[in-house]
Amino acid sequence: MNKLELTHTLKEKAGLTKAEAARVVEIFFDAMGDALANEDRVEIRGLCSFHVKEYRSYIGRNPKTGEKVGIAPKKLPFFKCGKELKDRVDQK
Repeated sequence: MNKLELTHTLKEKAGLTKAEAARVVEIFFDAMGDALANEDRVEIRGLCSFHVKEYRSYIGRNPKTGEKVGIAPKKLPFFKCGKELKDRVDQK
């Protein structure tokens, strides 16, 4: 499912206009993105949680040349599936 399909489903099930549904989806994802950018945890009970995971710098290798390359430290969002979602997916 992509953003457009999510908007369409919200429109159909909640009886919203296409513009209203699109705005709700935008607000939702913007709020999640802002929370993660502030390194807050986002938890949707029964579905999943997101948090920011910090990775230290390390020495990697260029796969083409084998040359050693320094990889800078970084922060990435990390997804963790909730138990109810795991069970729901496993049943199908």
